[in-house]
Amino acid sequence: MEKLDACIRNHDREIEKMCNFHHQGFVDAITELLKVRADAEKLKVQVTDTNRRLQDAGKEVIAQTEEIIRCRVQQRNITTVVEKLQLCLPVLEMYSKLKEQMSVKRYYSALKTMEQLENLYLPRVSQYRFCQIMMENLPKLREEIKEISMSDLKDFLESIRKHSDRIGETAMKQAQQQKTFSTALQKQNNVNYGRNMHLGRNRILESKNEITLKRTFEDEDEHDEEVLTAQDLVDFSPVYRCLHIYSVLGDGEVFENYYRKQRRKQARLVLQPQSSMHETVEGYRRYFSQIVGFFVVEDHILHVTQGLVTRTYTDELWNMALSKIIAVLRTHSSYCNDPDLVLELKNLIVVFADTLQGYGFPVNRLFDLLFEIRDQYNETLLKKWSGLFRDIFEADNYSPIPVANEEEYRIVISKFPFQDPELDKQSFPKKLPMSQSVPQIYMQVKEFIYASLKFSESLHRSSTEIDDMLRKSTNLLLTRTLSSCLQNLIKKPHIGLTELVQIIINTTHLEQACKYLEDFISNITNISQLTVHTARLYGLSTFKDARHAAEGEIYTKLNQKIDEFIQIADYDWTMSESDGRASGYLMDLINFLRSTFQVFTHLPHNNNDHAAMSGKVAQTACMSACQHLSMSLMQMLLDSELKQISMGAIQQFNLDVIQCELFANSEPVPGFQGDTLQLAFIDLRQLLDLFMVWDWSTYLADYGQATSKYLRVNPSTALTLLEKMKDSSKKNNIFAQFRKNDRDKQKLIETVVKQLRSLVNGMSQHT
Repeated sequence: MEKLDACIRNHDREIEKMCNFHHQGFVDAITELLKVRADAEKLKVQVTDTNRRLQDAGKEVIAQTEEIIRCRVQQRNITTVVEKLQLCLPVLEMYSKLKEQMSVKRYYSALKTMEQLENLYLPRVSQYRFCQIMMENLPKLREEIKEISMSDLKDFLESIRKHSDRIGETAMKQAQQQKTFSTALQKQNNVNYGRNMHLGRNRILESKNEITLKRTFEDEDEHDEEVLTAQDLVDFSPVYRCLHIYSVLGDGEVFENYYRKQRRKQARLVLQPQSSMHETVEGYRRYFSQIVGFFVVEDHILHVTQGLVTRTYTDELWNMALSKIIAVLRTHSSYCNDPDLVLELKNLIVVFADTLQGYGFPVNRLFDLLFEIRDQYNETLLKKWSGLFRDIFEADNYSPIPVANEEEYRIVISKFPFQDPELDKQSFPKKLPMSQSVPQIYMQVKEFIYASLKFSESLHRSSTEIDDMLRKSTNLLLTRTLSSCLQNLIKKPHIGLTELVQIIINTTHLEQACKYLEDFISNITNISQLTVHTARLYGLSTFKDARHAAEGEIYTKLNQKIDEFIQIADYDWTMSESDGRASGYLMDLINFLRSTFQVFTHLPHNNNDHAAMSGKVAQTACMSACQHLSMSLMQMLLDSELKQISMGAIQQFNLDVIQCELFANSEPVPGFQGDTLQLAFIDLRQLLDLFMVWDWSTYLADYGQATSKYLRVNPSTALTLLEKMKDSSKKNNIFAQFRKNDRDKQKLIETVVKQLRSLVNGMSQHT
């Protein structure tokens, strides 16, 4: 403290020294300061006034400065906002564009816009809330686009299903027109028509993915001069949109599977025929049109899309469809009984096959099916011509065709190739040997060939094959249909002997005309008959069989008539004496035979062939009638129901046989040599002679020798008749034991019976 006090005192002394040193200056300064005090006050007043004036003047400057500052802040903010808006505006524009694309259904473009929004624009402004809202809405929009595009696809599929028949009809019509045009060009030998039947395919392949609809189903005008392809009738944009949309969304495989599944279902519906399809050609046309429309669409999708459908898929679908189509056509065509309908069906199948072949689908199985349907067509033709033949035969008068003048003669030979030099020399009026059915049958056979040829057209077969088919079908007509009609005609009850002879003449001329039918077929097909593989017509055997049947029917009818007369025979087999004249039934029978054979004799014969034919038939018929009459009379004697027969009945029977022999001797039909016709009654004659003269000793002695007088008398036949006479003798001769002659005759009969039995037994053992 002491030191401190000392130090303080030192400093105080120094301060005093200093103050003392500067005190005068300080005083001077104070004095000077006092002098400037007044000036300072003036200055203060002036400064205050100046400050006031400056403050008043600076208020406006401050206000302007503050305004400037505010404007600069606002300008800076505006610049910042503009910068941010420049980042947001593309996003908003793209989103607005997205909404617009959605509204006009440009979904593929909308998906592209969404992709740009997500990858490019939204990340730049992701901090804003509206961007978050957009980000949340984009998946929903994608799902909405998928649903809308799928709905459009379903509408498209439904529309295609409803209108596939129109698409197919258009494609088939255009294919047919091109084929007709091609045929015309080939005939003119101007150009080789090699255009692909796949209409407009090149133009379609070069088109863009999105094809605009040129014509809707509802607005189509059939009379429009513009020619549209089948594909132009369809707006495929829903398929393209849906495919692109699902591809962009990564669900392309899902879409492909869905599309193929739905189209397979539609294929099954299209391939399902209506139950009454076979009744009209329109049913078949609609069926084919639907199928063609279906595969035209699939072919177009195959060529304008990548992977939606593949060639393997379409081939598999077509093979499935082809199997179903063939099965359906086999079933329904079997119900067709109208050849015109079968022919129209064939034409539809050809157009159907040609159309699909133009689109690259194999159709060989369809043409194979046509050969099966050709057989069905031939069957319907045969049925139709069977009715025509029956009508012709029913309307025929079975009389030679009369021709009054040259004109009528020319008309007949223009229909039938008839040549007869001898008839040509005769003057008019004259008669052609055949009846009116012959030229009609000939013309109908030619019409059948034309009808059969219609089916062979457009089958892509060679002339040789067509010629072979025509000949085979014509052979069927002759050997089956015409032959059957002739056989049925011959068997009809109203066909008499005269008609049967005319039928024989008719078949002869038809047989001769077969060579002209062969020439007719050769002229149609331009195939020479000299070709090794050329079939021949079987008319020769057909008409020969018909003639043989007619001849047999002549013999049968004669025999039936003889049987009718025999059935009315009323013999009294126990009569004691004959009437002395032949039975009435037999005389009526002989008169009938005479008149019948006179009809044969008076048939018109224009040449030696006809005369020989009629003479041969008459001779055979006469011989057959005599043999049948002889056999019937023999059976009458040997009938098991006839138990007894008297000698008087034998005598009466002998008178009837004599009339038969007289008839045979009268030569009812010329041309028999010697006693050929009389030999028909030789068995009866020898048997009756044996009983009439009672020459049993000669018979028994000469039996078995070639020179025997009774060579044709069989021991069993004689035994049967003798036993009937034996029983009759016992019954009628009650008092025979009292008459020596009757007893002797009875003993003789018994003795002969025993000997005949031994002969019969010996023959049986030898046999």
